[in-house]
Amino acid sequence: MKDFWVSSGHHLLDRDEADRLIVTDAFLKAYLARPELLPPEGACEVELRLHHELLMHHPRRPVTQDEIAVMGDPDARENWAFMISFRDRLLATPSLEAAYLQLALGSAADTPPLFMNQLAQVVLRNALDGETEPAVLRAAELFYRPQRVSFHEGALLLADAETIEVHEQNRHTSPLLSMLGGPAVTELEILDETNADSYFDRSDAFDMVLRLGGAHSPGRRGLADAMEAWIRHLVAVTVTIEPVERIEDDNWAWFVGLDAEATRIGNALWRGEDLDPETAERIVALFRLRFSDIGEVRPQVGAQPIWLIMAMTPDRMIRMKPQNLIAGLPLCATAQAT
Repeated sequence: MKDFWVSSGHHLLDRDEADRLIVTDAFLKAYLARPELLPPEGACEVELRLHHELLMHHPRRPVTQDEIAVMGDPDARENWAFMISFRDRLLATPSLEAAYLQLALGSAADTPPLFMNQLAQVVLRNALDGETEPAVLRAAELFYRPQRVSFHEGALLLADAETIEVHEQNRHTSPLLSMLGGPAVTELEILDETNADSYFDRSDAFDMVLRLGGAHSPGRRGLADAMEAWIRHLVAVTVTIEPVERIEDDNWAWFVGLDAEATRIGNALWRGEDLDPETAERIVALFRLRFSDIGEVRPQVGAQPIWLIMAMTPDRMIRMKPQNLIAGLPLCATAQAT
């Protein structure tokens, strides 16, 4: 079986009988060793000692507010407070899936987006375990990696925002790249049939471009498949998600914005407002969701379709919020309890 997203740390976790992810000391040590969580150069002795003790010896050791309060740098104190709160949440819940659901359904506002994205990646890695279609996996990167939107030769392309930023920085230092011109996205490989098999060897590089395409494109279908797996894994509900070109429904029963911009646009449409052309062009993908079991849906929605909207920001970024797919579904009380 081909592996992918090794950087998520999924291989360091245990699994329960329901195939949910269980925290291990090895996972915590690897997590605390991530570059963004390492104390910076010049960190005070208190911070260095505390991190070393957590990382190398006792990753579950309680850390008190008094220990954090004596750190000299106020940014370090804030970062440690967030980090320990997040770690303690992972330890207090029976699985990483349970921790994500807890955050998605009420308390994500107090958790830095970085932590939410990292947790989404490892949970999604578990949900997609055994997936062999590269288009599904590349599309699923939207769940936890911001994307830069480009339009090139009539195609809508999505490239990892951090990867593009690195390429653009290299252009400033390379006269040759500066002379070549064109968008930085053209320097990356676009995922297609000829290079799809290479995805697994480079999945942690996040350097392949996704052609989102129309409703029947592999990219759009791949994102729909990933969303189906996400919902099924987290809330044990089976749905069918179909990419569509437009919403053919004058009276919506329900919609879910897959990102903050899409939620804003959807709310405006819900209120009956007309979109100006510039705003309408920011909608990059639409989907129709149906439940396999109508008994799991709130009665006021029933068999009516749920519309999913994805949009880019004015600066052409997509920052998907996969928690919306959980918190925003019109599940009845019985389905939510499961």
